[in-house]
Formats: sequence, C-alpha cells, structure tokens
Amino acid sequence: MTTRFGDPVLPGFRPDPSVCRVGADYYLVTSSFEWFPGLPLFHSRDLVTWRRLGSALDRASQLDLDGCEPSRGLFAPTIRHDDGVFHLVCTLMDGPGHFVVTATDPAGPWSQPHWLDGEGFDPSLFFDDDGRAWFTAARVVNEPAGHTEIWMREYLPRERRLTGPEHVLWSGSHPGARWSEAPHLYKIDGSYLLITAEGGTDVDHTVVAARAERVTGPYRSAPGNPVLPPAQGPVTCTGHADLVQTPHGDWHAVLLGVRPGSALGRETFLSRITWDDGWPVFSPVIHTDPRHRLHDDFTTLSPDWNTLRTPRATFWTTGDGLRLQLRPQRLGERSTPSLLARPQEQPDCDVSTELHFTPAAPNEQAGLAVVLDDDTNLLLLRTLQGLSLLHGPEILADIPLPPGPIRLGVRIRGFSHTFTHATPDGAWLDLATIEATFLTPLFTSIQLGLYATSNGRPSTAQARFSWFDITYPRRQGRSGPQ
Repeated sequence: MTTRFGDPVLPGFRPDPSVCRVGADYYLVTSSFEWFPGLPLFHSRDLVTWRRLGSALDRASQLDLDGCEPSRGLFAPTIRHDDGVFHLVCTLMDGPGHFVVTATDPAGPWSQPHWLDGEGFDPSLFFDDDGRAWFTAARVVNEPAGHTEIWMREYLPRERRLTGPEHVLWSGSHPGARWSEAPHLYKIDGSYLLITAEGGTDVDHTVVAARAERVTGPYRSAPGNPVLPPAQGPVTCTGHADLVQTPHGDWHAVLLGVRPGSALGRETFLSRITWDDGWPVFSPVIHTDPRHRLHDDFTTLSPDWNTLRTPRATFWTTGDGLRLQLRPQRLGERSTPSLLARPQEQPDCDVSTELHFTPAAPNEQAGLAVVLDDDTNLLLLRTLQGLSLLHGPEILADIPLPPGPIRLGVRIRGFSHTFTHATPDGAWLDLATIEATFLTPLFTSIQLGLYATSNGRPSTAQARFSWFDITYPRRQGRSGPQ
C-alpha cells in the first residue's frame, strides 16, 4: 500500500535534505548557499512535522560568506550521528572546500569547522558497524559533458580528518551518465548500498542505486536504474535522496522536489521506501496546499530570518517591532545589506507590514522586499519622493505619499505580484501588478523580507517595522493582504 504524505514536509527554500535518526528523534539539515545563518536544522518525531532548531553555522567565526556569488556558498550537507556525537559535513564553494562541524546537541552549539582534504561537492559520511568511518563526495571529471565521479577516503571521527588511500566508487549508472552526485552509503542486510542523484537538479533529476559486498566496491548498478525516474506532474525535479529507517524497521527517504509554476525552488519532500530484491522502491511524491498564517511582531528574532552573507555587525534590534539601520550597503552588490528575509513557503501568499520611516535625504529608502538574489528582486520602498516599486535600477511605478506610517503589501499568485499600500486605518490600494517570471530560481528560491539602505552614503536613520504578516490561502483563494 502506498502512503501519501502532506508534502512538502519542509516547504520553500529547503533544498538538498539530509536526515539521521537517534532513538525516536529525527534530525534534518538542508543547504543554505549565500544566506546566513548557514545550514538550517530541524527536528521531528514522525518525519512529517518538523520544528526548527536553529542553524549549525550561526556565528560569523564559523562561516565567511564575504563576496559570495549568488547560488554559491554552502552546498549539500549531510548529517550523521555516532557514539554520542553529531557530525555534519558540507562544502563551502569558492572557499576552502569540504569541512565537518560537530555537536553533542543538534540544537548547538556546533564546533568551528574542521577543513577536510579533497575536491568536489556533496560530501557525505558513513559510519560502518566495524568501527570505521568513510567520507564520500562527488567531483567533476568533465564539466562540459557533465561527467562526475564519486570518491571515498577513510574518516577519523575523533581527529576530524581524512586518512588513507582514495577510492573511486562510481561514475554513473550507464556510460555517458551526467551529474552523478549526492552520494550516500548505507549497510543493509550485510551489503553496502550506494544511493546517488543523476541527471542534474532540473527536470531530468533521478535517483540511482548500486550495491557492493565491500565498502570500497566494486559497486553493481541496480537493474532497474533509475530507482526514482524523472518526475512528471505536480512535483518535478525529484532527487538528492537520503534514506532513514524508523524504530519500527520501515524505511523512508527525504528528497528535494520542485512545484512548477512558482518561484519556490527546491523543497523537501518525503517518500516511503519498500524493497524489491534488495533494491529501494520509492513511493510517489505528491503535494498539498495547506493554508496558514504567520504573524511576527518581532518580540525576538525568529531563526527563520536570514541575511545575505555573513553580517559582521548586527544592524537590527527587536522588542519594539523590528528596527533596521540604514547603511550604505544595498542590494545589487556582493555585500550584506540591511535585509532580513525568510523563505516563501507556498506559490500563493499575501504579505504585509507596517513601516514607520521618514526619509531625510534622497538616498534613504526602506520597505518590503521580494528577493531571489542580489540582482533579481522587487522592492516596494518608501523614498523621499513617496512610494516606489523597483526592479534593480528601474522604477516600475511610483506615487507621492503623505507623512506618517504606511502599510506595504504584495499579493503573490505564482509569478504574478500585485504590490499594494494603505494607511494604517485605510483600505488597500493596488500600485502595480508585475508578471515576475524573471524570479525563476535555479538553486535558491524566493525570500520575503524587510530592507533599508542609505545607498552608498552614511546615515544614522532607522526604519521601524511594527509587524510582518504572511497569509497562505489555498490557490484561487483570497485577493488581498490581511
């Protein structure tokens, strides 16, 4: 019987999931790319309902994202547990490369990174039942052709380093296979199972499997590869799977998938695993559209808020709403602007905030942000002239505004974005509707947030946001910010 879950189990910007179980508890981590804090962590007792624990890299000393290009930074982590210690491996692209951080409590604190030798990306760890541990990763052999290979070295858990000879385990399920990556090893019924992704992280994304009698190989391809073929229908691009066994002996996989027709990008889905002659069989991946509302009055700052790159100083305060300092940094640069953002979680949503801010100069601006990356965003900002809707340097719409607080909103329906405004006691008025297909993500996804800048000049001003709301109606739902 196929069990269907209310997927995605982690909606929005939650790509490349990895999971491990300790007793009755499951712990999951996902990629974070150029966003800080790095490597968000979650806890569950049922693999369906997840609670945010924090992030593994939440201190500036752990993670240097200065100058990080969009969709670079932290790629594809793996979390494992052994002998009372959690080990989390990842790759900082365009930086020192692979690293491991450790903790006895997944809620933290996590250690400083221990940098590991070796090329590539998508690292993983496997703790064998003989007491030895192994590090695997993917690396590029021929980038234009998309040819990669999976390599392995022994990992010394106490010393947090690699040792011994290198072993090449796998280069794909067939000659000419493209983008064999995301390797994970498991020992099941005495033999070693290698699970990898293949085909790239777009619509040709698949999961393939191989087995060996020894951990170093040789690995034999599953006769039915790919064990999860390219997905069709409401969820596509499925792959990058990590398997976990429940206390009752059942198996599941967390994996990424994409809901087409929106800017949500890669999310975390769940599949039940059954077995056919020792090979994994994945249940269909589906989705539902839950309806809920988020209201944040900024008593404290939730761990779901992110900054672009590593903040070297705190530019916000909470308690009396959210106050953002106007600083010279701005979107469009490879810097850390005064931006706090959180992932959009459903294709349709209504976003609103109340802004208290009086610009004193033409360079001072603050307001609502819909952000894919530095270069791709929509900004609804209060300026000295009034209210402006910006796409990069282009002004898409503007109107004068009287002094005083202003409510800013956006209705998002797929790629259609209708920006609105209101006085605190007035009706919402539409400013402009933008068909924003340019917000189509590749590795990351849309973040919704609050932004302030003095555009290259010093300023002592602050912008105060009283609250921030996101409502997720069902598709073809309500028509305005609530």
